[in-house]
Amino acid sequence: MTLNPGDLAPEIGLPDASGNLVSLADLRGQRIILYFYPRDNTPGCTKEACSFRDIYSEYRSRNIAVLGVSTDNAQSHTKFAAKYQLPFPLLCDSDANVAKAYGCYGLKKFMGKEFMGIIRMTFTIDPDGRIEKVYHKIKPESHPAEILADLSDLSF
Repeated sequence: MTLNPGDLAPEIGLPDASGNLVSLADLRGQRIILYFYPRDNTPGCTKEACSFRDIYSEYRSRNIAVLGVSTDNAQSHTKFAAKYQLPFPLLCDSDANVAKAYGCYGLKKFMGKEFMGIIRMTFTIDPDGRIEKVYHKIKPESHPAEILADLSDLSF
């Protein structure tokens, strides 16, 4: 499935690291950054999460929610968030159903091996629940600032 700007964002209902269920419906009225990442505590994922952390206050000042999604479990998310002082929820998509609904799960290659996993992608979702932008080619360290710059022309 390929999602494009203007499409209704597939609903999510995933637990965060504390077991609280997070859904897009509960966040209606605010813009959402929904970013999918492969694994907690890996170099690229750590850079991306810390970059979101470093400018998180700018996102919040504009009423933008940031949600990270991976197939890691709650214990892994808790340790990752504590280690890097991440102020936003990390959601547990253990069966990858949400990643599949967003087209972020598929065949990957690493060091000559092929496996199924989350493909790093990000979606901006408008306050009405529609996809605003889809990011495919992501540089983890600069990506959060890139999104903020892209959204800077929008009225909040």
